[in-house]
Amino acid sequence: MWSRQYRRHWLPGIMAGLLIVSSAQGADRFDAARAFGYLERICEIGPRISGTAGMTAQQELIERHFAQFPCKIFHQDFDVPHPQSGEPVRMKNMIISWHPAARERVLLACHYDTRPHPDRELLPINRDKPFIGANDGASGVAFFMELAHHMEGLKPHYGVDFVFFDGEELVYEKGDKYFYGSEYFATAYRDRPPEYRYVAGILVDMIADKKLTLYQERISLRYASAVTRSVWDTARRLRENSFIARPKHELNDDHVPLNEIAKIPTCDLIDFDFPYWHTRNDLPAACSGDSLKSVGRVIMAWLESYDGK
Repeated sequence: MWSRQYRRHWLPGIMAGLLIVSSAQGADRFDAARAFGYLERICEIGPRISGTAGMTAQQELIERHFAQFPCKIFHQDFDVPHPQSGEPVRMKNMIISWHPAARERVLLACHYDTRPHPDRELLPINRDKPFIGANDGASGVAFFMELAHHMEGLKPHYGVDFVFFDGEELVYEKGDKYFYGSEYFATAYRDRPPEYRYVAGILVDMIADKKLTLYQERISLRYASAVTRSVWDTARRLRENSFIARPKHELNDDHVPLNEIAKIPTCDLIDFDFPYWHTRNDLPAACSGDSLKSVGRVIMAWLESYDGK
């Protein structure tokens, strides 16, 4: 028999542990091989630069994929000036909404455009070559394509939206603007408030590295410390060792407009130690379905356990 004091101090922790165990068992269904297959399929399209035929092909792929599931698909269409020609570039944020009637929601996001060129190549002659963006671009899309298979079986506390941001890096030269899609999304949320509200957000970026290392990002800790720590606490309970619970990088990424403009507390889940960042070697061979599954296990368990506290 437990004493009252024992029950008071330990029972909540035991119940939380049981919830994590239950969530972990469900999260183990995240299919690493299928997720990696999605990544390969996206990369077969080639570069997916904003406003190009490659991006259109990817958008059609995403549309067909999510049409299979009980979710709602929304678009945000907008134009931005091309950084070189000044001509309008048509952009599209894609929003996949689960349990759309829920008035309190969680935002899960990634960017899905690719950089125009691999500008971190050591040889200047290679910096105008095509950039495939397997990790930096395709990994987030593949992750959400696989996660869609499991959303019906999850029991989150909130409605959930997957958001694919266009125009994260339509960048040709130093000084070009980043984050068109997330800035548009955040500004629309602020200026035309919907009937629902986002209680938290997670941005995923470069999550398929074979040697996955996910440190806590410093801007995330500044604006969304509770969300950030809850994600890494979930990873610790699941013994996902690729999540390292200490800060390392401070990064401007799509989470900045979400935090600063929309005031949605959002953490950036990013492996910024990827050795092939913005090079021609950011290919499926540098990626792993097991890394996608590591993130999937954590996000699935987090969705079921996070209650905003």
